Amino acid sequence: MLEPPGDVSKPLMWAPDPKRDCRINGFMRWLAEHREVDAVDYNALWEWSVTDLAGFWSAIWEYFEVRSITPYEQVLSDERMPGARWFTGARLNYVDHVLRNARHGVPAILALDENGTAAELDWAQLRAQVGSVAATLRDLGVRRGDRVVGYLPNTPHTIIAFLAAASVGAVWSVCGQDYAPSAAADRFGQLEPTVLVTADGYRFNGVVHDRREAVRDLREALPTLRATLLVDHVGLPWAEDDTTVAWAQAISRSEELRCEPLPFDHPLWIVFSSGTTGLPKGIVHGHGGVLLEHLKTIALQFDLGPDDRLIWYTTTNWMMWNLVVSGLLTGATVCTFDGSPLYPTPGLLWESAARHRITHFGTSPQYLLACAKNGVEPAKHDLSALRVIGCTGSPLPVSAYPWVRDHVGAHIQLSSVSGGTDVVTGFAGGAPTVPVRAGEISAPHLGVALAAFDDDGRPVLDQAGELVVTRPMPSMPVSFWNDPDGSRYHDAYFSAYPGVWRQGDSITLSSYGSVVVHGRSDSTLNRNGVRLGSADIHAVVEKLPEITEALVIGAEEPDGGYWMPLFVKPADGVELDENLREKLRHTIRTEVSPRHVPDEILAVPGIPHTRTGKKLEIPVKRLLQGAPVEQVVSLEAVDAPDLIDFYAKLGSSHRQESPTSHVPSR
Repeated sequence: MLEPPGDVSKPLMWAPDPKRDCRINGFMRWLAEHREVDAVDYNALWEWSVTDLAGFWSAIWEYFEVRSITPYEQVLSDERMPGARWFTGARLNYVDHVLRNARHGVPAILALDENGTAAELDWAQLRAQVGSVAATLRDLGVRRGDRVVGYLPNTPHTIIAFLAAASVGAVWSVCGQDYAPSAAADRFGQLEPTVLVTADGYRFNGVVHDRREAVRDLREALPTLRATLLVDHVGLPWAEDDTTVAWAQAISRSEELRCEPLPFDHPLWIVFSSGTTGLPKGIVHGHGGVLLEHLKTIALQFDLGPDDRLIWYTTTNWMMWNLVVSGLLTGATVCTFDGSPLYPTPGLLWESAARHRITHFGTSPQYLLACAKNGVEPAKHDLSALRVIGCTGSPLPVSAYPWVRDHVGAHIQLSSVSGGTDVVTGFAGGAPTVPVRAGEISAPHLGVALAAFDDDGRPVLDQAGELVVTRPMPSMPVSFWNDPDGSRYHDAYFSAYPGVWRQGDSITLSSYGSVVVHGRSDSTLNRNGVRLGSADIHAVVEKLPEITEALVIGAEEPDGGYWMPLFVKPADGVELDENLREKLRHTIRTEVSPRHVPDEILAVPGIPHTRTGKKLEIPVKRLLQGAPVEQVVSLEAVDAPDLIDFYAKLGSSHRQESPTSHVPSR
């Protein structure tokens, strides 16, 4: 077999089967026939997609037969960023494009949980329940533009409530019940919602978590509520009143679904930033932008279609929940999952994937690493239906690629994805026609004018730079919530390079089209002018069986010094002694860079994350430098708040004991 283009020093992990057709090939044939666009390969298709934005996105509209009750006037009437205007004059509804896929006797949603139980909801049931809940919302006075919020686990109820709200033109927002009621109120209180949809509790790690008291507190914190829909999920009795409606009642009506035609950029949902440094920012996305972006991403990049089944382990807090719901746009069956991915065994999700003939399996790098360290052997199950493993949330270590090939299946495409809540999609990821090499994301996504900028704002190849997008995408935010002059939105993405989107990640874009993500650009290590992404160190350290997780920080000090500690959480039963420290130093010296051997290696009780699983690199750095906790991080946005005090005290001790500069290790 001829080697596909790429860096041959990076091992080839997967190559497309030229005998197998895929949806992106069908799209390319359609382009040749209907638009006279003859793209010879993915790179040529991508180049056209970002050069002729109007041609590409109108082709997506036509190819996927997007429905609008009025024709659009112009694809892209204003290309300014921020402020791009897409498909002016169109009137449509996202929900209409989900439920047009209804087929008799085929499951739309497969509800799974950590106990191994499964329940199907077919397309007819989904349509009927969405129509019934929509009628209930209308009776409660919900109108176009009102906000309906969910305090819910990842179950079918959440999808139904979202679709019902969106069908009437209301704006949806959701967070998981692992959030404290005060943290949920920090988000929902900004929106002044009219209706809350919530559950009695959720399952996690073998425990049923009763959230009835939390729901009571949340309701009290939201004075604009007119009503609350109560979901009986785990079987705990509710105390109902005249402002509550039982979910069983809300879904039992015989009402035909009516989808309100809406302007292209009418708000569909509001997702929130992590809220680590203040009130979370509400990011507003529109019906039309999400519809087009997700049709492209899910059908063409993921190769998902009507005969496929998608599971992606996520909570409702994370944008991957939104993307999974959009799997319904392709007619695929989507899975919800209530529980822990590691309980009762780390192999539970693989067992479920085999049992239910899952074709597309999504997860995080941390899950794959946990499976490898726990000796999980997914290949012992029948995973013959599985074609794609998607992985996102943080950079995927090189070691995960051969593990998937050798322990899950060589026939499976490992699609590492880099994107963001900000655009509720990916900037770069896999494609069914592009090979996979260890340590690389295969390619920029179609329609994403991705580039890496150097410090002077010039595009560079084959060297690290800032991840930027130089032309607009339909799913870029319509606005931030409560940002009437757009200043917060502008400052978040466009202040560094006027008219160019800056994501805040450090990447290398290769001359042959692949992408390597090094981590957050504001957490880049910079010792004596030599820069390195923290993810590169995390990757080599966390593959060691003795280490559960790691965090490296580069902290500038007042006297001009630079302190670079490595914090590690040892595996159970492992002590961080001098032998292990030397092993870690040797690993970093030989596999990363001798210039980036840490000044100290310290054992810690844990690594703090946002509630969507991202390491709190910048907040920890600021704590080490002496910033007050209240100026650095909101404790309610942290998965383990007690760790924040630990790092604050550690930083204080360091500043007292080591007032002088650190000399880099050699």
